[in-house]
Amino acid sequence: MTGKHAFILAVRLCATGHFFVPQEPMTGEPMKRQLIWLRSDLRIDDNSALAAAAVKGPVIAVFLRSIPQWQAHGHGANKLDFWARGVAAVKTALNGLNIPLLHRDIERYDQAPEVLLEIALEYDVEQLHFNHEYALNERHRDQAVQDAFKQAGITAHGYHDAIAFAPGSLLTGKGDYYGVFTPFSKAWHKQVSADQLALRATPQVQAALDIQSDLLPELPKLDSSPIDGQLWPAGENAAADNLARFLRFRGRHYNAQRDLPKVRGTSELSPYLALGMISHRQCLQAVMSENGGHLADGDIGLTTWVNELVWREFYQHVAVGFPQVCRYQPFQEHTKQLAWRDDDEGFQAWCEGRTGYPIVDAAMRQLVNTGWMHNRLRMITAMFLSKHLLIDWRRGEAFFMRHLIDGEFCANNGGWQWAASTGTDAAPYFRIFNPTTQSTRFDADGEFIAHWLPELAKLPAKARHAPPQDLLSDVEYPAPIVDHKAARQRALEA
Repeated sequence: MTGKHAFILAVRLCATGHFFVPQEPMTGEPMKRQLIWLRSDLRIDDNSALAAAAVKGPVIAVFLRSIPQWQAHGHGANKLDFWARGVAAVKTALNGLNIPLLHRDIERYDQAPEVLLEIALEYDVEQLHFNHEYALNERHRDQAVQDAFKQAGITAHGYHDAIAFAPGSLLTGKGDYYGVFTPFSKAWHKQVSADQLALRATPQVQAALDIQSDLLPELPKLDSSPIDGQLWPAGENAAADNLARFLRFRGRHYNAQRDLPKVRGTSELSPYLALGMISHRQCLQAVMSENGGHLADGDIGLTTWVNELVWREFYQHVAVGFPQVCRYQPFQEHTKQLAWRDDDEGFQAWCEGRTGYPIVDAAMRQLVNTGWMHNRLRMITAMFLSKHLLIDWRRGEAFFMRHLIDGEFCANNGGWQWAASTGTDAAPYFRIFNPTTQSTRFDADGEFIAHWLPELAKLPAKARHAPPQDLLSDVEYPAPIVDHKAARQRALEA
């Protein structure tokens, strides 16, 4: 047994009583072929659609690659490359179960119904299975697929796999979707059940079908080169290893270390969660195994991390309950009146890490060079763009999506609207982070700054946060492009 499988087995058999959901026994009736449509759920373990399909009959898997549509949605080379490597990893896992993986390219989502129906008819499929996605275009696509299959007399099942509660099933006392996180979180913890958190069964090896897996095509030439894939190995094995290391070495320190960018204090699981190489249930079960069966009580490091997983679910619900956020609109209606500045020069300086604020510049260089940014720094950089420079948050949101390997619409949009004070739980308009204060608080000795801004590494540690001009005579580093006090006043007035 591999370390990964031993870890997962330990999670499944944890003392909490939250065991995995077993497959139903096979009957003596002939089993008809099932089709599972994989998307952002690239795993065989704890996959609701795959587990359900395997109960009903021999499974065929299909992946539809829609690069033009994904690029239109802002995904850049880092995410597309990680996606491709994830598909290759899940293909290997599926082959081990004798489940063939078909691969099709489509230009747009509206081609999905026709392509999937062709496959279902060609291979005499009884039912289609898929796990829901919650952004607006994806929901329209999935509804169109279900309608097409219904018209053809084939059942299409959707499963709420990425979240514990189906959208609309966790509402306020007035029957509305939650627009504030804290009451959502309280309701989530109060109502979540063992069944919702139970792991779905991994399919057994099935009898080989007379269908071969497709060769996976190379990615076409993209507008930029992806980061080195070794920085982020793809697949559920890599995800499970990350989870195990996090809980073993860093989980109990998460509350104390999560805001320190120089420390490897976060889980680094966001890319794997974004593409479903690991599930929220696997993460929560692992926490309960470490925390005496608890999610809301016990070790503060672990419970703080659980709250981050609930935040992810909250933003999925927001995308359904308040679909304007999927249409480039602010959550807060009145903030449509904000007059954003047209400042291409300032925006380019922000993108390239040339603002003259070292913590901002170091964070932006981390993003461009690694495809990832520490969460505290995401808040600092987003607030700097939207408030210090008064540049439309949507430009920053798009830049992040283009570079992030963990780019996921709901979480990225939610975070940007929070920083810009246009979204749910929005930071009050008068909350405007002072980048220098944030820097001295969370990177006290300037080590993170020195790593990403080597030109400042020779400066005294305390001088790295806001380098005095007299120390920069021999250093090529720009003066601040905006004065904090003046920028803050401008933002308040706006």
